[in-house]
Amino acid sequence: MPSWLKNQMKRAYFEKNRYQIKLLNQCWFFYKRSSEADTKQKI
Repeated sequence: MPSWLKNQMKRAYFEKNRYQIKLLNQCWFFYKRSSEADTKQKI
């Protein structure tokens, strides 16, 4: 997980900002899925 995403997740959990937690969670799964697809294409 990128450091910028970790920092934003920490802040969102600290502030109990549910909207931002959901948004960042979606970003993480999108990022993870797209990076897995990139590695599969390179092989």
